[in-house]
Amino acid sequence: MSLRNSIRLIAALCVLLVAGAASAQSIEAQFRDWLAQDLWPEAQRRGISSATFNDAFASVSPNLKLPDLVLPGESKPRSDRQHQAEFRAPSAYFQHIGGVVSGGRSRAGQLSGVLSAIEKRYGVSRGIVLAIWGRESGFGRAKIPHDAFEVLGTKAFLATRKEMFREEVLSALEMVERRGVSPRAMRSSWAGAMGQPQFMPSSYLKYAVDGDGNGTADIWKSEADTLASIANYLAQHGWVRGRDWGFEVTVPQSVSCALEGPDRGKRIADWQALGIRRVGGKAFPEHELRGEGYLMMPAGRFGPAFIVTPNFYRLKDYNESDLYALFVGHAGDRIMYGNSEFSGSWERVGGFDRGDVAAMQRGLERLGYDVGGADGLVGFKTRRSIGDWQQKNGIAPTCFPAGDTIRRLR
Repeated sequence: MSLRNSIRLIAALCVLLVAGAASAQSIEAQFRDWLAQDLWPEAQRRGISSATFNDAFASVSPNLKLPDLVLPGESKPRSDRQHQAEFRAPSAYFQHIGGVVSGGRSRAGQLSGVLSAIEKRYGVSRGIVLAIWGRESGFGRAKIPHDAFEVLGTKAFLATRKEMFREEVLSALEMVERRGVSPRAMRSSWAGAMGQPQFMPSSYLKYAVDGDGNGTADIWKSEADTLASIANYLAQHGWVRGRDWGFEVTVPQSVSCALEGPDRGKRIADWQALGIRRVGGKAFPEHELRGEGYLMMPAGRFGPAFIVTPNFYRLKDYNESDLYALFVGHAGDRIMYGNSEFSGSWERVGGFDRGDVAAMQRGLERLGYDVGGADGLVGFKTRRSIGDWQQKNGIAPTCFPAGDTIRRLR
């Protein structure tokens, strides 16, 4: 490269750097104006003092590295990787369950007294509480890197879901004003979920409790507060005391996989009458036979099947993913009872991305099926829609996307 071209390149880079710095300064100025003119008046109406507000945002600048931000002058996020990501087979979700199980077992002994008190008060099994703790924050060992006000403030100002994060940042201010939480102690994930149970601020206000009797609910440092808060969350969402979360089962071909879903429940005794059996020759507990259960097949005919109880859907209240709820339930069983891995095997599925799944979902929608939204995620409505479509077209129902199904439905 000639000297003249090198000078031109350096000059162009300098211009870009200056422009980038100016843009960042402009966003910082807009953010400060938004805090003063927009967020502060609403916070004040909610009883937040100026001292609390100023302390929360004193050293906070917008973090432009966070995902799902729409910068001023732009109409959509710069990255849409979420919808183009390679599809992850359900089996991949359980690769690291062993660490949660072993960690939960060791802590079950160390924290036996705390867990007994929690079970008595909230009716939630210690195995479930320990499994959520392990899944969310590695039993408090995971790094929680962000200042919550930096994350929530940035997202309330720039994110695609501004209104949701606006409510969350106002809830965070209430935590400081009314619950005495220090702003700088409020460490969060990139999405604003805080502490060892990964509560959003609105959840903290509703469900965080004092588990160690010191008068505060410290979900960052207190193990007892963390465990009690998780149990209280589930109890307040309707956890049914005395019922399990679910059971792995075998489903004969005579029972359609398209019967899956929380809106297609039957008494467990009725599922049993259709030929569904608990794996390993075990019987369903007698008291469970009278209760309602639901077919759940997260990989359709390509993986293990389950009859789940209403408590499975309380786990989904904590995190809406079927696989998350299954992970927690299964890990909780193994923590408590030493259960082995799933009896059914996960077959290899994949070779497509979330964009392919979304295209297939749109094809099903055009045919009148309710897939729960064309989001590229294979939820129960998508799975059973696939099964219904397959059955109507003379294909043995698998209730799960595969290459041929996607190609025919795009």
